[in-house]
Amino acid sequence: MTQTHSDTTARSEQPIKVYYDGACPVCRREISLMQRQATDSALDWVDASRCDETSLNAATGGTLNRQDALARMHVRDKDGTLVSGAAAFGLLWQQLPRFRWLGKIVSSKPALVVLEPAYTVFLKVRKLWRPTGKKDQ
Repeated sequence: MTQTHSDTTARSEQPIKVYYDGACPVCRREISLMQRQATDSALDWVDASRCDETSLNAATGGTLNRQDALARMHVRDKDGTLVSGAAAFGLLWQQLPRFRWLGKIVSSKPALVVLEPAYTVFLKVRKLWRPTGKKDQ
């Protein structure tokens, strides 16, 4: 299920933050594509595989731990709401000119009903591609 969490201390001027697993080759490739598209967007990219628990927890005000950040993609919007899964992709894509139309479709409730279970299946399969190491466990 898509998860949301609102941080009431967030300010609307803050950039949208994208928390992703940079140790996953598929995830890293997808994020790289998005970063190339985001040249004029106010997005802050956070590779959770390179963060330790303490710094990630501090940076998110305790609303996102490292294990959860590595488990699925999360995006914090300008209002401080943290979304994950398919909803996070929809929010991210809405910030990118070439993908804005897709983001609007993906963010609709009917699409999320289909896409969130599909994303959950992907997460189970991606474990086969993601190398595990001491730092990432």
